[in-house]
Amino acid sequence: MKGAEGFENPAFVPSSPDTPGRSSSSPSQVQVSGVTPDGPREDSDSQAQEDKSPQESSGPPPGSLPASAAEPPGSPSLSEFEEGPCGWGNFHPRFLQRCNTPRGFLLHYCLLALTQGIVVNGLVNISISTIEKRYEMKSSLTGLISSSYDISFCVLSVFVSFFGERGHKPRWLAFASFMIGLGALVFSLPQFFSGQYHLGSIFKDTCLTARNSTSCTSSASSLSNYLYVFILGQLLLGMGGTPLYTLGTAFIDDSAPTHTASLYIGIGYSMSILGPAIGYVLGGQLLTLYIDAALGQRVDVTEDDPRWLGAWWIGFLICWFFAWSLIIPFSCFPKHLPGTAKIQDAKVSQTHQTKSSSSQHTDENFGKSFKDFPAALKNLMRNTVFMCLVLSTSSEALVTTGFATFLPKFIENQFGLTSSFAATLGGAILIPGAALGQILGGVIVSKFKMTCKNTMRFALATSGVALVLSFVFVYAKCENQPFAGVSETYNGTGELGNLTAPCNADCNCLRSYYYPVCGEDGVQYFSPCFAGCVNTISKAKPKEYHNCSCTQRQPEVTSDSEGLSFKAKAGKCQSQCANLPVFLGVFFMTIVFTFMAGTPITVSILRCVNQRQRSLALGMQFMLLRLLGTIPGPIIFGTTIDSTCILWDINECGIKGACWTYDNIKMAHMLVAISVTCKIITMIFNGLAIFLYKPPAAGADVLFQNQSTVVTTVVAENEG
Repeated sequence: MKGAEGFENPAFVPSSPDTPGRSSSSPSQVQVSGVTPDGPREDSDSQAQEDKSPQESSGPPPGSLPASAAEPPGSPSLSEFEEGPCGWGNFHPRFLQRCNTPRGFLLHYCLLALTQGIVVNGLVNISISTIEKRYEMKSSLTGLISSSYDISFCVLSVFVSFFGERGHKPRWLAFASFMIGLGALVFSLPQFFSGQYHLGSIFKDTCLTARNSTSCTSSASSLSNYLYVFILGQLLLGMGGTPLYTLGTAFIDDSAPTHTASLYIGIGYSMSILGPAIGYVLGGQLLTLYIDAALGQRVDVTEDDPRWLGAWWIGFLICWFFAWSLIIPFSCFPKHLPGTAKIQDAKVSQTHQTKSSSSQHTDENFGKSFKDFPAALKNLMRNTVFMCLVLSTSSEALVTTGFATFLPKFIENQFGLTSSFAATLGGAILIPGAALGQILGGVIVSKFKMTCKNTMRFALATSGVALVLSFVFVYAKCENQPFAGVSETYNGTGELGNLTAPCNADCNCLRSYYYPVCGEDGVQYFSPCFAGCVNTISKAKPKEYHNCSCTQRQPEVTSDSEGLSFKAKAGKCQSQCANLPVFLGVFFMTIVFTFMAGTPITVSILRCVNQRQRSLALGMQFMLLRLLGTIPGPIIFGTTIDSTCILWDINECGIKGACWTYDNIKMAHMLVAISVTCKIITMIFNGLAIFLYKPPAAGADVLFQNQSTVVTTVVAENEG
């Protein structure tokens, strides 16, 4: 492979007389170093344990390249350090070599992680409600769409990471770019095959003595068949995300010194967290455009009309184009960046030592065949430190994904805010806090050059701080606002648990239509109809209702609707609870300290396992993290929150739907119980990992790649 400086690298191609332009190494040109550990030792903070980290280099100096030409059994193969220039085949433009560095790769990794986060955790989530309405799907079906990504990731993660460890990792990321783009494209396809959206008739939300009766009918729409297209899109996105977070992370760790890699991994993971924030902003703006705007359709309805549907699909097309634009950059990177072998030579092994360490597979061909897959998994599962760290992150993932899903609902109900504003506040707390925590964790580990055990200690300390701050939910609890028919009667009439009272008995109100209004008496009503309101002024912001028979004062009837006395306004009554600023501030710090442990735990996992199994370790971590954390997390949180419901949506068929109102005090206590339980489990497994960890023997200069490695330097002849 011809380098950018004009010399060829003989170290990464088997030396053969039939290979033109290659120079073979002679014994005088080979320098050998390396020792074999002979037992465990106690952890030490001394400099001997730390990296002999070289400075980043765009490549080795002309005429001398690191290699592994002389190999004992069990050492990495020649191809494992196959460094080379940036390009395709024999085409290696000089300007591309500026990107052939760890920072150049990190830039493209961040762009792909950002794109993946925008699509999977941003656009998909914000489009779900629109997709439900447009394609007439139940929430249970759209929930299946959301979980399809995790299912795909779980199934593929260990296999992709196992086979990709020996492969060309940048090309795997080119494949990831292709699959993420394809998944985004497929997800948008129903818009182009489902035809034009037709508006239904507008619903009258005021008191009507004569309303068309609604019968209990259930009809299946052909539009719901597009469910399978959405699931396919999510499965493809999961296929793209798998190599990104397993092989991509391992490649960064390969290409940078130990403590620099910690910083780079933190930056990369923070981009995947910032992605959803951009996705929500982008998706929110696109939803202000009419769904069929591309067809030149114009309608008289506005966003306030419940029949309005926004252009949810445009963001997916943008991400499709952007993801596919990253295929070419990733495909031009070499199997290993220039200087990788030198960096690996300087790294010191911190692999957890067990009784079976000496019997671990050291065959250079191990991992190339599927027959080795069960043995590789067995080796990882026997690594008690690794398993403790994985269970620790899984417990943390359960609570973080639960809060990511239901924090807006908590804020909305506790502090009486609108759904949109509560979602905005939730995003403003979760996204920056998580990104800041990831970056700070990487910076601190890198700055203080922490050993593997100290990195785990740091993660334990941050989890402890987050545990203490979690009790903010008890402090932030607020009493429920007065709700007619739920927490109090209609001016002394009616009964609790029944929304119908003498003042609205003749209005023929539908319980399936929830549109809360706040009466002049400071009491919240289920809808303008249940408040007995007859007239409305739609031009007012918020919408105003008059002649409401259920409010405390009797209405003054006049012929001019503009002259009517104000009796109710759209929206929930303003909460008197003043704890919102304190709650947001403390919860922001809770998120920061929670995610501050994320990068250190990932770094610890990479350090405590064998060099050849790092990608598989990450794949196994993400599989268990989803099986034990991100998949059951929202389910557990949703079930717990539903147990605090005091007013359910019941349609004409008597089928229970969503919950409209919750018991705020009970909800706060339940969330504290879940959060504290999960964080205690996290700390227990983190503490066990620290206790069980046994680093290599004291005084042994063990290379990071293997417990028995010979590093060679081969001097190449410059081409004439």
